[in-house]
Amino acid sequence: MNALLIYPRFPDTFWGFRHSLKVIGKKAGSPPLGLLTVAGMLPEDWKLLLIDLNVSGLSDDDLAWADVAMVSAMVLQRNSTRDVVARCKDAGVTVVAGGPLFSSEHDDFPDIDHFVLGEAESTLPEFLEDFANGRARRVYESSDWADLRDTPVPRWDLVHPRHYSSRNIQYSRGCPHDCDFCSVTQLFGHRPRTKSAEQVVDELDSLYELGWRGTVGFIDDNLMGNRKGLVNELLPALIEWRRDKQGMTFSTQITMKLADDTELMNLMVRAGFSAVFIGIESIDEASLIECNKRQNEHRDMLADIKRIQRAGMQVQGGFIVGFDHDTPDVFDRMAEFIQRSGIPVAMVGTLQAPAGTRLFRRMSEAGRIRPDSSGDNADGRTNIVPKMGVETLERGYREMMIRLYSPGVYYKRVRAFLREFRPGPSRAKLRWWHVTAFLRSLYFLGIAGKERFRYQGLLVWTLFRNPRAFPTAIVLAISGYHLRLCMSGTGS
Repeated sequence: MNALLIYPRFPDTFWGFRHSLKVIGKKAGSPPLGLLTVAGMLPEDWKLLLIDLNVSGLSDDDLAWADVAMVSAMVLQRNSTRDVVARCKDAGVTVVAGGPLFSSEHDDFPDIDHFVLGEAESTLPEFLEDFANGRARRVYESSDWADLRDTPVPRWDLVHPRHYSSRNIQYSRGCPHDCDFCSVTQLFGHRPRTKSAEQVVDELDSLYELGWRGTVGFIDDNLMGNRKGLVNELLPALIEWRRDKQGMTFSTQITMKLADDTELMNLMVRAGFSAVFIGIESIDEASLIECNKRQNEHRDMLADIKRIQRAGMQVQGGFIVGFDHDTPDVFDRMAEFIQRSGIPVAMVGTLQAPAGTRLFRRMSEAGRIRPDSSGDNADGRTNIVPKMGVETLERGYREMMIRLYSPGVYYKRVRAFLREFRPGPSRAKLRWWHVTAFLRSLYFLGIAGKERFRYQGLLVWTLFRNPRAFPTAIVLAISGYHLRLCMSGTGS
């Protein structure tokens, strides 16, 4: 059986970092982990070819070779997915689909032959058995949560080694919290389920043996959802694993409760974690209560952020505007908070109500759902009718983002972060692509960019004030370059 594993193209979005990828000479951020994990579950006698449309094209020869196409996609990839399915059907290729897009919208894809919904560990084995015996149903789904101890090592050997800027792995699924705009608990439940530490080490070994030495993102919904397993099993295993390894730093998603846990912060830094993404969402208690973000209530957010930065981890914050309790002054107040926090990459979006969430049901009952959601919370649009008015929200959002990522404001925020940041011990080894990326940044940012003098000044300032953070300063400057171009509408 010849199988294409197809990952549709993402549209050009604010958080796609297209301009940054151009500077460092990469085509995409990370390979499609879901498809690579599914590849590890397929029969050994199947011949597999990964087609990630974010880095390469789908040719007629590929389709002529294939017996089946397995497609995974997110909501943002909806339009590209339709094109992929049409090409496969025109070529007479059987299409099997799974992933978040189809979990909520599979009725909108009548041409797809088979849907394997939910977690592949639970639904894929039955489909493969039926498919082999010529009796496959159209839809496979399960109400059972998968045991992640059954999850195989992803097939990293299918990935071109130089196309991506990072790699991702997963330790757990599920989140004990219940934010009403979030679809995580709908997809993966409230009780965090984990792999064993040995499984994670096996995955890292497979990456290391293939030569990867860069960033590895733990794409867990909340890494500390199972704190006991994290502290007693995973982090000690990572610390031991890194003793004789060069390179590989880690990032992850976690909650602000991290700031309360000195032991956990210290262990994470020793294990190699250098960045965490935290959903801060709002600076107003009323909005946090509105969206049931209980873990962020009654906090000194600025003090919490500084505590994590000083421990040795960069905080990348998620923020949302458009809550019912937000008034038009929220944009100025949020921009001021972000500036004071020293969070360089603040991922601000407009409130969205994904299908199936409590927020979606609440907005639907109130007649406040707008059609044609793009799935992109950073395009300035929203799929709800906000109380402040659509025009006020969209205009205020765009003005705030232009302000946040203008060179003067952004570079001031980067310096504020670097004053607090105390990076952990580095095991990174300088590689040739690091050198070429730095040289390219000198041209794009230091010569051709509007921020040329600020970039040059940042490099000199960092060398004298915080030299161990010099690589971080370069990465943040390259990220800011992309964000400025996106907000100004320039660049190509």
